[in-house]
Amino acid sequence: MTYMKNDALGELEERIAADLERVEERLDASVHGSRDLIDELTSHLSTAGGKRMRPVLTLLCAELGQPGEPASDPVINAATAVELTHLATLYHDDVMDSAPQRRGVAAAHLQWGNNRAILAGDLLFARASKLVADLGDDTIRYHATTFERLCRGQLNETFGPAENDDPIEFYIRVLADKTGSLINTAAIFGAWHSGAPSEQAKAVAQYGERVGVAFQLADDVIDLTSGGDVSGKTPGTDLLEGVATLPVLLLRQREKAGTLDEEGAAILADLELDLSEPSTLATVVKRIGAHDVVEETRTYARRWVDRAIEALDPLPESVAKEALVEFARFAIERMH
Repeated sequence: MTYMKNDALGELEERIAADLERVEERLDASVHGSRDLIDELTSHLSTAGGKRMRPVLTLLCAELGQPGEPASDPVINAATAVELTHLATLYHDDVMDSAPQRRGVAAAHLQWGNNRAILAGDLLFARASKLVADLGDDTIRYHATTFERLCRGQLNETFGPAENDDPIEFYIRVLADKTGSLINTAAIFGAWHSGAPSEQAKAVAQYGERVGVAFQLADDVIDLTSGGDVSGKTPGTDLLEGVATLPVLLLRQREKAGTLDEEGAAILADLELDLSEPSTLATVVKRIGAHDVVEETRTYARRWVDRAIEALDPLPESVAKEALVEFARFAIERMH
């Protein structure tokens, strides 16, 4: 998938594409290696495709330390480990969400059962850790911290905010842990393993975290306004599972402030219905998708992209920096 549209970035794009092929080869080897029955399960989501935005970001950030050069072997391993970690979380997330599909194919737990899907995710985490083990203590520690944040974010989502928490601020923290943390890791690994200056590595880590939040907010919009062909998931999955994404939280915020309109009040009432009935879910998704809280969510996503781009200020002007700006904008392009 093309993240860079400016003609001046063509040479960089070609180099990233070539390096990404190397990541794909290593990824394919990593999701295989067991008996056929297991390999079919562990390769299920990898072969279904995906945007590969995390390894692409690792490769882009490697340009900061090794501009104009093919990615080093440690960078390729880091990029592969990040994507393996991401794939592992998808197996677990789909079990928790009872999601019927992912990346346009049936979710693994529907074909193999919850237990096997969870174990497949664990196996991919283990293989990611094996790759990381050869990249040094700092990388091992950072990857472990990221794993911790991924789990903490998922747990916080299931428990919900405490009584004194602001629900929207809490939700953003969950997104930062669940999505931002791994994109943060993808960026800093590319910078570290290309020898980029520490100030630049810290900058792209912050950038990656903010891009992750923006990306997930864009997903909140897509879940309510687009078909499953865009997201690869069934529209309204979060509503079905009782997860309040930003549009719903904005409706509740207005209700608490006494500024909620009649249509918004009706939507909140509809959310109390049995959404397991497909026609009911589709109706509720359509009504929320038409409400102005969706446009407000788009505004939130754009602000997070702006903040991500601001984080790049310590980087000198370069083709790599220009590509990172385009990458951030691409993260929310899907919601239009």
